[in-house]
Amino acid sequence: MDQFEAAYQSYKAQQTSAKHSDIRTGQEEIIAVRRNEEDNIIAVKTNTGRELHYPAALSEAKAGKLSHVDVFHKYGRDILRSEPDGIKENNLSELPDF
Repeated sequence: MDQFEAAYQSYKAQQTSAKHSDIRTGQEEIIAVRRNEEDNIIAVKTNTGRELHYPAALSEAKAGKLSHVDVFHKYGRDILRSEPDGIKENNLSELPDF
């Protein structure tokens, strides 16, 4: 195994550990979304039943309170997106509506 493969395997092991620590850290997971007529996500629902409008979800994600999502800056504003983990089913675009 070369140094790059070893580094990647180490990274993957950390990612797996982080997934199991969500409950201990109090992070919530987004389980459903609400879209407007233009198919933009305008709200999210968490696994605890909380419903957050999009700006609140952005704030909570930035504060580390939501698991498996990232906030990045594009088009002149912050955007909420699923962590790129290779699992299509947990992408925000694939979640059910509420």
